[in-house]
Amino acid sequence: MDQQTQTEIEAAAFRRIIKHFQTHTDVQNIDLMNLADFCRNCFSKWYMAEAKEKGVEIDYDQAREVIYGMPFAEFKEKYQKPATPEQLVAFEEGEERRKRQGD
Repeated sequence: MDQQTQTEIEAAAFRRIIKHFQTHTDVQNIDLMNLADFCRNCFSKWYMAEAKEKGVEIDYDQAREVIYGMPFAEFKEKYQKPATPEQLVAFEEGEERRKRQGD
């Protein structure tokens, strides 16, 4: 596979996962973090970092709007539910693990 085709396939796969996140608003970020150690906010940070790498200035709020498909405040108001005590405990345990691993 040539580099251009690989890049196009990777970009298409990225767009698909972003669309998946945007259409599955019932999936909470805290659950993603607890299960997979990444969430929509992680994708936003990665998007922002890659833009910067290419010389494109984009701030965190702009990056989150790309990933969420709307301003974060709007998404949060419409779809984000309060975390349960169990989710918070799992998240804190994950934070400790990520710190030890340097994530």
